[in-house]
Amino acid sequence: MELKSQDSPVIEKTKELCQTLLEQPSFESIRRRIETFAGDEEARAHYNRLCDMQEQLQAKDQQGVGLSDEEVETFEKERDALFGNPVARGFIDAQQELHKLQETVGQYISKTFKLGRLPTEADFEEGACGPKCGCGEG
Repeated sequence: MELKSQDSPVIEKTKELCQTLLEQPSFESIRRRIETFAGDEEARAHYNRLCDMQEQLQAKDQQGVGLSDEEVETFEKERDALFGNPVARGFIDAQQELHKLQETVGQYISKTFKLGRLPTEADFEEGACGPKCGCGEG
């Protein structure tokens, strides 16, 4: 299967899929929320601080160093404050929506490769795996 050429059938259909995604009203909403977040320096700084704090706590936990109640409480307060910011919350929700969309498309492609045909809804119901399942088996 030749994929290097920009006019190969697979690339053309992929471009059509991308265009279809771009035309979805929900996609425009996702983009707006991400752009709003990108323009809000305070929300970005808070988000980055929380991510750094989470990484530090995870590293301590993975090293077997216990987390103090104070550390956990501080993290939870920071997280709650971030989620209370509508711009940051919109960004986080938009990220989750994009991830779910990517996951669903990926599951359809994986299932197509596995089955050698277009999957049906029933193919995703077997074993409860598919676009609605969170196990990642697809």
